[in-house]
Amino acid sequence: MIRCLILALVAGIAFIPLPAHAAPALDGAQMGWPWALPFAGILLSIAAGPLLVPKIWHDHYGKIAAAWVLLTLAALAVYFGATTALAAFVHAVLAEYLSFIVLLFALYTVAGGIHITGNFGGRPLSNAAVLLFGTAIASVVGTTGAAMILVRPLIQANSVRKHNVHVVVFFIFLVANIGGALSPLGDPPLFVGFLRGVSFFWTTTHLIAETVLAAAIVLAIFFALDFWYFSREEEEPARMGGPRLYGLINLPLIAAVIAAILLSAIWKPGVTLDIYGTHVELQNLVRDAALVLIAFASLWLTPDEHRAANDFTWEPIREVAKLFAGIFVCIIPVLAMLEAGHDGPFAWLLDAVTRPSGEHHEVAFFWLTGILSAFLDNAPTYLVFFQLAGGDASELMTKLAPTLAAISMGAVYMGALTYIGNAPNLMVYAIAEERGVKMPSFFGYMLWSGAVLLPVLGVITIFSVWSP
Repeated sequence: MIRCLILALVAGIAFIPLPAHAAPALDGAQMGWPWALPFAGILLSIAAGPLLVPKIWHDHYGKIAAAWVLLTLAALAVYFGATTALAAFVHAVLAEYLSFIVLLFALYTVAGGIHITGNFGGRPLSNAAVLLFGTAIASVVGTTGAAMILVRPLIQANSVRKHNVHVVVFFIFLVANIGGALSPLGDPPLFVGFLRGVSFFWTTTHLIAETVLAAAIVLAIFFALDFWYFSREEEEPARMGGPRLYGLINLPLIAAVIAAILLSAIWKPGVTLDIYGTHVELQNLVRDAALVLIAFASLWLTPDEHRAANDFTWEPIREVAKLFAGIFVCIIPVLAMLEAGHDGPFAWLLDAVTRPSGEHHEVAFFWLTGILSAFLDNAPTYLVFFQLAGGDASELMTKLAPTLAAISMGAVYMGALTYIGNAPNLMVYAIAEERGVKMPSFFGYMLWSGAVLLPVLGVITIFSVWSP
């Protein structure tokens, strides 16, 4: 019902005669804090729904997201006019959401066709090797892809161990989060930055030292803890026996995904379509079309039994697609208010991340982006603080590089602080529970992440983010 209402609203707006000039942009200075309520509402729904009312959420999450979208679009149409509301909606879908979800779809599909068999061993050294490998590939196949490929074999290898919860917890820390910090393929917030103009290899060159440091410390803690737990086991797991990789055709397809992204950053034909005030460049259309074709090629070329062995279903990506569609629409007023700067209702937030001299306070950007990412999902949080820092990618990559690095690290690293900080976290949690691992509760997991990650983040703050 709600979905039909949204379609009716959008269709009704679309049939309004288009003006000869572009529709006026939203003026964030005319907005007050209540305009952020739909955005806060959908994020709180995502956070609380799976934990408080899991069955209702699973059956109706699309309708819940659609209700927040309807509220946002209706309010914009009433207060700013249907023409302005439609222009904002078109921009959110074509300039922000479409490329974002197409990349996730491609990586999810291709990675889902890679199947690993064999016994990883379930011993401290072999477990650490799997976590290291997953961390290393997360920026290439994405945190979702790396988690999909490795989590089931790792759980199986440790299934006979009495103490195995920590293995999955550290897997979330490293493979599902920290490892994705080095490219736009790795973690959704970084791809949002790429769509906003951040170059493909910027995070690789600027965050490599911090990411290696964070991963090394967390991996060392894991090895020490796993060694201690292993010494208390009554039954030893079977010896490691030659893992085998199936679905090899997907490896060149992953390379094709990377090539498509790089090509869109290099090839500038200068051809742009103006769709109701939103400029859609030809290279981006070609890139998205190529990614879809790569995903379908993976489905066609990969034997069905490989995906079946991975318990591959479309539900996770379907849920991500619906929820992020809602997020990208509900965030429209928030971005407009942030663009208003000191004239908008979020002037206090700008003051919190700005020194009296007017310079950015990188520590504040790091921790505020990170803490909010942990509870509100890191992709929209990254976008909010990216916009708060000025929103100019060329300036953020050069003059304001420390600020962009702080935002990027906060969004990626601290997405590991809760189950809802990054999309793969809940996926790994669900798979582990299904396989019989007694995962900690929401707050129990936070005790783990706080004890392990907060000291590591403190080290990153002192040695990388903080400047006198």
